[in-house]
Amino acid sequence: MRVVIQRVSQARVRVGGEVVGEIGSGLVVLAGFAPNDSEGTMAWMADKLWDLRLFADAAGRMNRSAREVGGALLIVSQFTLYGDARRGRRPSFTGAARPNEARALYARFVELCRRGGEVAEGEFGAMMEVELVNDGPVTLQLER
Repeated sequence: MRVVIQRVSQARVRVGGEVVGEIGSGLVVLAGFAPNDSEGTMAWMADKLWDLRLFADAAGRMNRSAREVGGALLIVSQFTLYGDARRGRRPSFTGAARPNEARALYARFVELCRRGGEVAEGEFGAMMEVELVNDGPVTLQLER
């Protein structure tokens, strides 16, 4: 499983011009899935996202988690995180889970994340417009 996260002060996802997911302060999570991703992998990632200390404490240091500050997650499926562009001019996505499998993994991952707090999401497989105000900016890439 691969994710790219961005700390945001606000974010929303639109599909066909309609807002389908929106948060205030929190993390935008672009999530990609591989065929071998397990329940344990996704549970680890969900816990990691909620507990990473990426938000400022009273001294201005990144020392508080999304859970501690009452932040939310906006989760967006992103199979292109498995794009391999080392050869040729067109990326290969053979490392990504197939759509039906990825849909089930995504749904389970969202469910696991909901155990930690407020979660909004995009629409799996849709052409989405993701709008965000990056806070920091703080952007991290995680893989498990």
